[in-house]
Amino acid sequence: MASRRLSPLSTVASKYLIALTGLSLVGFLVVHLIGNLMLIVGPETFNAYSHALISNPLVIPAEIGLAALFLLHMLEASLMWFSDRKARPVGYVDKQPAGGKSRKSVASSYMIWTGSLTLIFLVIHVGTMKYGAWYPTFIHGEEGRDLYRLVAQVFQNPVWVGYYAVCMVLVGTHLWHGFSSAFESLGLNHPNLTPKVLKAGKAIAIILGAGFFSIPIWMFFIGGRS
Repeated sequence: MASRRLSPLSTVASKYLIALTGLSLVGFLVVHLIGNLMLIVGPETFNAYSHALISNPLVIPAEIGLAALFLLHMLEASLMWFSDRKARPVGYVDKQPAGGKSRKSVASSYMIWTGSLTLIFLVIHVGTMKYGAWYPTFIHGEEGRDLYRLVAQVFQNPVWVGYYAVCMVLVGTHLWHGFSSAFESLGLNHPNLTPKVLKAGKAIAIILGAGFFSIPIWMFFIGGRS
């Protein structure tokens, strides 16, 4: 007898939801990385960018929508993982990358764990940056928040730098399999398309992972000491 799924959605609907929310979050990460790289340009540029976001009346609806996307993605992925575990209560003795044409890898085998650790990181990150110390400054003639100073202060602590760097490796690992898996879940498999999607997924994972990884390192050695 087939195991009863924990999710109220069908397996196909769950896979579609996980894929669509996941791809939406990848889009957010691209935009977020572009904004964060303004830290390298300098305090004035980054503070002007962050002030434009903070003062935008659409920022709160956007944050609520983003939180909903993330929670839906995590909830459905977790429910599917638990359902799979229930259907196969005895796990594999040894997990090894399949190699060849198989997509099984370390990244695919530990998606639930890299995703869960990313969730923990996100809560800490939001608490540290969004709700951290408020340093006043003037931006285009009006008072605003010196977010650059807060970021620089946080990343002068090598423990925080190491923690952020490790978490960014986890994010890259999650994306390494997640991007191409989303296309597979959406049924977008084709002999000509799939190899390109696999390469694009790995490229995105490396670019985003390395991009976010570089920021705390740069701030520790250069940005925070200028």
